Order: sequence, then C-alpha cells, then structure tokens
Amino acid sequence: MEVLGIMKEDHSKINRIFLIIFNYIRKHFLLSAIAFYYLIGFALFYLAKIDILIPCIYYSIFNIRCPGCGLTRAFMDLLQLNFAEAWQHNPLIFIVFPGLSYYVIKDFVGFVKEHKENNK
Repeated sequence: MEVLGIMKEDHSKINRIFLIIFNYIRKHFLLSAIAFYYLIGFALFYLAKIDILIPCIYYSIFNIRCPGCGLTRAFMDLLQLNFAEAWQHNPLIFIVFPGLSYYVIKDFVGFVKEHKENNK
C-alpha cells in the first residue's frame, strides 16, 4: 500500500530507527541532556545573540585559563568552518572533537548491534 509516495514498509523502518534513537537517548539521558542544552545554547547564540552557556568556573574563580577554556567558542567556529578562529580559541578542539565524535558514533553503532541482537 502506498500513501503519499511512501510505502508502508518504509514507515516501519522509520519507526524502528526512531525507536532505536529514542532508546539510545533514554539510556544515555545525562549526556543527551547536556548535548540538548548545548544545541539550544548554540541555536540561541547564532539566531538571537543570546548567550546562555555556562562560563568556565575555574577562570571565574582564579582568573587563569584552563585547558578547556575556549572549547565552546572553538566548536562554534568549527560549525562555521572557520578553522583559524577555532585554533585561536583553543587548538585542543582538533583533538577533542574528532575523539568525542568517534566515541559517540562507536557507542551508537554498538548500541544498534546490541538492540538488533536482543530483538531477534
């Protein structure tokens, strides 16, 4: 049966994909909540120039930049493909971002494999 050019089988595949993503987010609730907070923060910053992101507590107390200072601004620059600015804010972003991306993708792929094995 075809509705609006989409086969019924496609709906079940899409539903399974959303179910897997929902279960992954539920399993990693704290990390997902932090990621969601940063997504909202980035969107507000780019769309309305409203900064709701948490400042560095170490810098606020001791007035000394820690190794993580500037990672958020560097990530925002990476999103705009402005690599020179990202490097100026914090060169560590070129190690942290690929490493974190690799970890999340590897963890998600493992979760999907585990989900498929449990539902056989």
